[in-house]
Amino acid sequence: MKMNTDLTNVYKKYKGMWVALDGTLTKVISANKNAKKVYDEAISKGYKKPTLFKVPQQNILIFGNI
Repeated sequence: MKMNTDLTNVYKKYKGMWVALDGTLTKVISANKNAKKVYDEAISKGYKKPTLFKVPQQNILIFGNI
C-alpha cells in the first residue's frame, strides 16, 4: 500500500535544513543544518532508525521518464 505524506508544514518551517522524522513520517524529531547533529540527536532521543532528509530551499517540481 502506498502512503502519501503531506510535508508542507515541514517545508515551510525547515527550508534548507536537515530533519529527522519518526517512523510515521509525520513528526519532526530533530532539525539542524548539520545532518550528523540531527542524526545524533534523534538517536539520543531513542529512535533507532530515524528518517533523515534535507528540506529543499525551493519547492520545485522534479520529474522524469522511466
